[in-house]
Amino acid sequence: MTDDLTSNCSPGPGLLQDRLNRDCFCIDVDEASVWRAVDAAAGGVISGQALAQERPHLFSTGPAFISQDEVAAMEAVAGAIETVAELPAFQAAVLAWGPASARTAQGPRGALMGYDFHLTPEGPKLIEVNTNAGGAFLNALLAQALAACCPEVAAVTAPRSLAEFEDAVWAMFQAEWRLQGKTGQPALAAIVDDAPQGQYLYPEFLLAQAFLERRGVETLIVDPADLRMVDGRLTTTDGLAIDLVYNRHCDFGLETPQTAALREAYLSGGAVVTPNPRNHALLADKRNLTLLSDPEALARLGVAPHLITALRGLPRARLVTPANAEALWAQRKSLFFKPAAGHAGKAVYRGDKITRGAWATVTAGDYIAQDFAAPSERRVRIAGDAQVRKMDVRLYTYAGKTLMTAARLYSGQTTNFRTPGGGFAPVVVVASDAVAWTDGNGQLCAPT
Repeated sequence: MTDDLTSNCSPGPGLLQDRLNRDCFCIDVDEASVWRAVDAAAGGVISGQALAQERPHLFSTGPAFISQDEVAAMEAVAGAIETVAELPAFQAAVLAWGPASARTAQGPRGALMGYDFHLTPEGPKLIEVNTNAGGAFLNALLAQALAACCPEVAAVTAPRSLAEFEDAVWAMFQAEWRLQGKTGQPALAAIVDDAPQGQYLYPEFLLAQAFLERRGVETLIVDPADLRMVDGRLTTTDGLAIDLVYNRHCDFGLETPQTAALREAYLSGGAVVTPNPRNHALLADKRNLTLLSDPEALARLGVAPHLITALRGLPRARLVTPANAEALWAQRKSLFFKPAAGHAGKAVYRGDKITRGAWATVTAGDYIAQDFAAPSERRVRIAGDAQVRKMDVRLYTYAGKTLMTAARLYSGQTTNFRTPGGGFAPVVVVASDAVAWTDGNGQLCAPT
């Protein structure tokens, strides 16, 4: 927090959230508090101080401001997509290009979905949907760790309580359990990812483990290669039977040898797996965006007009095919190219920077071409210097309902957690008729 922005605040002229993102520096993230909370929540299994040194750009130094109207628009898009995904005609269309494993329906809807948006002058633009969206548990702590310059700002930034978030997440896991016909609650859960201790978001796995154990569910963090199917049950190499899998692995169809046991458990119902291949195929396969962004295609599938209207703001997406490759190359400067099963910004190409070599990769694989929607910006202070960072906003949802809203700040082509001043950022929601506050020196402070 800077000394020149700590005097008493007073009302200023009405301002939009974009000006707050540009000029408000009076609310800081107390990173030390966040890491202490991570350390405590993880039960001392790993040092928060060590994690902070290893991941210095996991958390941003300031919050992001968005308006109530933007939140409502994003929630309308997420709700519309999940409703459309329930329609038999849409399911038939997307399962035709999904993996064979996705044709098995065990009941779960997918834990902690993520809907990522860029905020534009025309409104929020959906960039992608994720079934293994990381960061929710970390952001729940981050939201509690804002330091404000005055009582007025503190009142505005009052976050949803950690207990409220955890209650909603526990209800989500209970719902997933019951949707597969289970009663009671799981005795043993597993958080599954490839070499989990080496994952950048491993601290979150520890938080999720501690959270589930506080609810009476013994929880392991394991690599899928260390799982086995024995007598119809998913087990560890030590023979412990796993009831529930919180799946964070990016083999979305469970098609590799490493995930063979997990695939068998999912297909046979030997464990509740969430999210699972069907969740990804119905909601997060990037090829689905070619239908969701095409009003005529949606109408042919029998989608209700009000849902088509809710989805009209999606950037247009098209499959890259030999038939349209030449035309898309000519239009490349206004496009973004993404692999159908991509994640974490890997193998994506911004059209105005793509090389002929990368284009050969695009035309040889399952790629979509998506209209480019520029991200909005947030200025942050680094060593006293105001620097611009790109910003996207993520809704964490379950069954189409928002569990949490968070932002990510970065520089470069995609979110990378390598940017000074960047990383996860808590969100401050500004009323559409908010009044801005300025300090005694006329500096922009915050809305009220």
